[in-house]
Amino acid sequence: MLLTAMLKQLGVKTIWEAADGAAGIEQVSLHKPDFVLLDLNLPEVSGLVVLEKLKAANRNMPVIVVSAQTTVRTVNRAMELGADGYVVKYAQKTEVIQMLSDVLDRIAGESADKSDEGGGKPQAPS
Repeated sequence: MLLTAMLKQLGVKTIWEAADGAAGIEQVSLHKPDFVLLDLNLPEVSGLVVLEKLKAANRNMPVIVVSAQTTVRTVNRAMELGADGYVVKYAQKTEVIQMLSDVLDRIAGESADKSDEGGGKPQAPS
């Protein structure tokens, strides 16, 4: 709920949630969001497996890991699998908002560079 409030504060209008990794993959397939926030500690299918599957299905889908796991090994593995950003979940609220904003700005900038349609922060469809 805290992340939902933070995303709304950053201007994201539509948010879908999933209770586990398998449901998350299904939600992405169904809704085709502009980006995904992914926790690594998920039941059923781990977050790293979800990340790998999402990137295999759509390499350009921005996936931002939001996790309490901060070991170098975990962060490196997420980045190797294609994570577009890594936000530490237990940081201060202002830090989390800043990290999310920075990653969304970077993703928007990369999207603008890849298309002629312009930028703005990526948003889930409304």
